[in-house]
Amino acid sequence: MALMITWLVIGISWRLYELRDSDTDRGAITSGTDKFGDHFSRTVYLDQGWSAADSLWFYTVTQGSNLLPYSFFLALEQADSTALFRSNENMDRYGYLPQRPTASNPDGLPAGMVRDDYQGKAYMGFTCAACHTTQINYQSTGIRIDGGPANSDMETFMVDLATAMQVTLENPEKRDRFVANVLKHGHYNNASDILADLTKYAQRIKTYTIVNSPRDSKRPLTRYGYARLDAFGRIYNRVLEHIMSAQQLRELLADILSEDELTTVMFNVEPVLSSHDRDHIIEKIQDYLTSKQLIRLRNKIYNPADAPVSYPFLWDVPQHDYIQWNGRVDNSGLGPMARNAGQVIGVFATLDWQEKDGFTLSSVLGGQGFGAKHIDFQSSIDIRNLRRVENHLRKLTSPRWPEHILPHLDKARMARGAEIYSKYCAVCHELIKHNDPERRVVARMISVSSVGTDSKMATNAVEFLGYSGILRNQYVGVSTGNILLQQQAPAVALLTAATRNVVTTPDSDKWIIRRWLERSFDFAYTFFDNEVQSSLKNGYYTPDSTVSPFASAMAYKARPLNGIWATAPYLHNGSVPTLYDLLLPKKRPGDPADGEYRPDEFMTGSREFDPEKVGFKTSGYPGFLFRTHIWGNHNEGHEYASGRTPLPDGSILPVLNREQRLDLIEFLKSL
Repeated sequence: MALMITWLVIGISWRLYELRDSDTDRGAITSGTDKFGDHFSRTVYLDQGWSAADSLWFYTVTQGSNLLPYSFFLALEQADSTALFRSNENMDRYGYLPQRPTASNPDGLPAGMVRDDYQGKAYMGFTCAACHTTQINYQSTGIRIDGGPANSDMETFMVDLATAMQVTLENPEKRDRFVANVLKHGHYNNASDILADLTKYAQRIKTYTIVNSPRDSKRPLTRYGYARLDAFGRIYNRVLEHIMSAQQLRELLADILSEDELTTVMFNVEPVLSSHDRDHIIEKIQDYLTSKQLIRLRNKIYNPADAPVSYPFLWDVPQHDYIQWNGRVDNSGLGPMARNAGQVIGVFATLDWQEKDGFTLSSVLGGQGFGAKHIDFQSSIDIRNLRRVENHLRKLTSPRWPEHILPHLDKARMARGAEIYSKYCAVCHELIKHNDPERRVVARMISVSSVGTDSKMATNAVEFLGYSGILRNQYVGVSTGNILLQQQAPAVALLTAATRNVVTTPDSDKWIIRRWLERSFDFAYTFFDNEVQSSLKNGYYTPDSTVSPFASAMAYKARPLNGIWATAPYLHNGSVPTLYDLLLPKKRPGDPADGEYRPDEFMTGSREFDPEKVGFKTSGYPGFLFRTHIWGNHNEGHEYASGRTPLPDGSILPVLNREQRLDLIEFLKSL
């Protein structure tokens, strides 16, 4: 009975927390002018199955993200002025959504930024909402979309944050103001501790931006701009950084340094790397290497995070059988727990991974066996809250086209568009009832060679390798069997092993019985409450085999299109700005000059909505210039409406004319 009561208390406690904040405007700034001059005088929410409390909980629920000390983020000035870095104007410049102070967000941070406490220290971190909440502006009305793809530029945000911290270190006046303001928050007792941490985090964030920057100066650089991020590339690199062993570091440096230089560097590295040593290994040894040597070492350890993709929209995610643009993640059983843990690794979880004697229940469950040594995978990742977020998303539904704000739908066009949809789209994009509580989503996988869209994201997922370090000689199960993690191993397999160990490692700062009771509850709840069971992938793709265990990842997922009107830009890499443009062909050599084609270049960053073409404004403002000639940004493929891409059965459909395209778009608006 006592055990049952304890589990019941654990199960309902999150709901009490969830309901604590009921600001009717959900903290949104209700009027203003955004970064590119688009004015809005009110902010509204659509009916997506969430209450005001549901939205606010999603914006502020912590998940273990520790980017930098919380008081640092509150006090830091912009590099070129005395204005605060976290000011609403500056956050809007990066595309994040400013918020008013609320009960769960007393300092008024943007949606998706939050105070997160770990081991007695307060940090600023991210929540899911930072990448999965958006706003659409139309005729002075701002429409907030929960679960929609953010229109943010995290790449520039991180680069500018690193610069602001470095300038603060170097500028005496800025430094003095910073120290004084940090002390006011009461998280530090003296200036020397503040400056020590400022030095550490300035270097840490700068190193992060360098690690994930493009590699090859001989080719055009793949910058992200707004509404895109190479999340997987960055997650892979954080894993590779934190699994590095001293022996593998020595082997890598031996190809770069002379014997004397190697001896000097390794003298300052412990034989067994602690979590502190492993955390930001480049940062630890960079004082002993030249810039060229550091770049060579970086290129050996890490992969380029150069395949940015649009942020996926979150409605129907818990109902999917496979997740991510290339369907890499099985969403059955405990899949959501590991998937979300991997996401927090990417957004700055503290990873206290270290070697210890013997074995533990956690290490055995994580696949490490019964050896004389094991790796303890302690981290700040909040598995409990991640489970709650996944459960919370079950209530989220796609937004319906708001005819009380946007132009009324043309019913005649919709009817004609429905017929076109059945011929051109339905073979891949299933129609579902957006609010059906029993809905399930079977992803239709289409091989990259068949759909013809940019291949970089899928190619990176399959081809990226990394040094296994502390994971060496573990086994990782894939669809066709087990893979031994040798000295070098597929990055996706290393991530799988790391997340498996993270989720089997309970919180160390809790009483031992409580920590295992809570983690057991989370496992049981996730496994038995998840109605998605393991199933075969659907679609047209090359299946995995013992020779090519990740072959199926060379495909992209076609999901139902309910709510698609609110998710611009389009294609997996955001290379097509509007639905209308998506129905046009890519201009190729020999095409008539007077034809209609997808734009080769366009601006991104505006929230101003075009209800006819269905997408955001693409010109007339100083946003990010998206260039489609770069690999990673290519905008060809998926040209079914243009008669250039064959359907899965090999047939090619007639080219749609302008009126037919508008008919189809009208139907897509209604989904």
